[in-house]
Amino acid sequence: MRSSPYRALRGALPAFPRRTVTAALVLAITAGLATAVPAAADTAMSTTSAVTSAETTADATSDTAAKPYMGWSSWSMQSSTYPGLNPNGNYSYLTEANVLKQTDALATTLKKYGYDYVNIDAGWWMDNNWTTEFDQYGRETPDPVRFPHGMKPVADHIHAKGLKAGIYLPVGLEKGAYGDGKVPIWNAPGCTTADIVYGDLRTTNGWDSAYKLNFDNPCAQKYIDSQAQMLADWGYDFLKLDGVGPGSFKSGDNYDNVADVAAWHQAIAGTGRPIHLELSWSLDIGHAADWKKYSNGWRIDTDVECYCNTLVTWENSVNDRWNDAPAWSGRAGPGGWNDLDAVDVGNGEMDGLTNAERQSYMTLWAINKSPLFTGDDLTRLDSYGLSLLTNQEVIAVDQNNSPVARPVTPMGDQQVWGTRNSDGTYTVALFNLGNSPASVTADWASFDFTGAASVRDLWSHQSLGTYRNKITASLPAHGSRLFTVKPGGTPLATTGYEAESANNTLTGNASVATCGSCSGGKKVGNLYLDSKLQFNDITVRKDGIYTVNVAYVSGDPRSVTVYSNSGNGTSLRFPSTGDWGTVRTVSVQLALKAGSNSITFDSGWDYSPDIDRIDVPKSA
Repeated sequence: MRSSPYRALRGALPAFPRRTVTAALVLAITAGLATAVPAAADTAMSTTSAVTSAETTADATSDTAAKPYMGWSSWSMQSSTYPGLNPNGNYSYLTEANVLKQTDALATTLKKYGYDYVNIDAGWWMDNNWTTEFDQYGRETPDPVRFPHGMKPVADHIHAKGLKAGIYLPVGLEKGAYGDGKVPIWNAPGCTTADIVYGDLRTTNGWDSAYKLNFDNPCAQKYIDSQAQMLADWGYDFLKLDGVGPGSFKSGDNYDNVADVAAWHQAIAGTGRPIHLELSWSLDIGHAADWKKYSNGWRIDTDVECYCNTLVTWENSVNDRWNDAPAWSGRAGPGGWNDLDAVDVGNGEMDGLTNAERQSYMTLWAINKSPLFTGDDLTRLDSYGLSLLTNQEVIAVDQNNSPVARPVTPMGDQQVWGTRNSDGTYTVALFNLGNSPASVTADWASFDFTGAASVRDLWSHQSLGTYRNKITASLPAHGSRLFTVKPGGTPLATTGYEAESANNTLTGNASVATCGSCSGGKKVGNLYLDSKLQFNDITVRKDGIYTVNVAYVSGDPRSVTVYSNSGNGTSLRFPSTGDWGTVRTVSVQLALKAGSNSITFDSGWDYSPDIDRIDVPKSA
């Protein structure tokens, strides 16, 4: 972002948070620049203004995105100022020679572990000054210096190695392709670029680098068809469609690209070639159903790259994913996955991370079933990075058919995440996100069982033996452990207490509301401005520390102070459940005495989650 094209864009960009501005400027590079478009495949399509026919049916058993994809992408190295990566100017790393070099390295080092995509990111149709190039039909055409043999021979080389080829495009009609509105559309007699956009030339995408397509005119679909057919003819298997909104820190009608995504879905289906369509970046969760309907994956966050002298840093923005991923946990599944962005853990020096951070990074991606694609230089992976990327037990967590993991404890420096697997075991991850060493404990009660359980450490490939009721690990700063836990005890005996019970005490604004997904069909909400929900007559058999499971609803991360009896309590931040109709559960530790107790949820002066119910173990 030091070259003049970036500076020219700076004044036009909105006031994003610091970490977002950098990424946006870079991508804007790729915008005014240009950005890439992922390709769709086997997801369902319905009739919209962009889609009037040729509906297809989602097929979760198809090859396209049946599991999260794995591979390599060029963007991390393109965007870094690490010495030697971009010797001919910012983003100059992207060349045919470098792509082929990484293709060969992927085939020899990572292919046997499941990594099979080679994805060319933004810039393939731009010179080193980011001047865009188009063919006579307004379609992006490869820069002859970057890709002297064109894009098809590159795809052919990738395929010859038994791999799949990916490419990138921005959403909308790039401004440079407009040509005063007189550019003809391929295979669409009578259609020109003036017909496919709005008369006022309103802009779209995350960088306003393109004109918004007007799908009320059939010529707009024809233009997308022409792009899709070009990519299919070249032999590409993957398309990253970038700058898609709502999202990418833009809102409003200009930045609603649902119709574009639907059009790409239809166009890809029309080519007859399976093409994985991946959407980017930081997509609006309010349109998750649309992304799932028309694409095979969607970025849930801003770029993971730091745009600095390494590929990433912990603070910018690897650690953001622990906060942002939980909301999306219920959206992913065969055919479409939550994309946490590149997993750059293969080279500690170039990555800019400690070994502990690299392991935690890979762990979070795996338990979230994010696509596992690295942006590292595959010709210089260090031994530890290679061990992370090729750990087959960890890869299996990403690729198996269990649900996406979620936090089972509130958000904070020490967290426990987990999910139940189809064979009755649990995947359990412990994280210390703090800046100093700390112990983290996973209580079996958080997973609704008690007693003994056998534990296997997936990173060390060691069976650790039997642990009763819990496991505790001492972790370094930003460290993690990843286990498979096999219960050998019994289901946890609990007593459930409904938030809406007439036996409870509500103060302040707290009130009962209907909730179709809640236990009993109701919940207690409006916990704000010093409001409280107090559960009364919570009865246990003996004094002790109890793991209480709290079912709640929260469309965004919210805090609430929880305490028992007359205790002072602790403010706990509950992860987002994704919307205000989805119920999730976290566990809290509370001291209870034998006999009757109260448990209080106190909003303080902030806004707190809505509470559905609590489940209290019958004994500590």
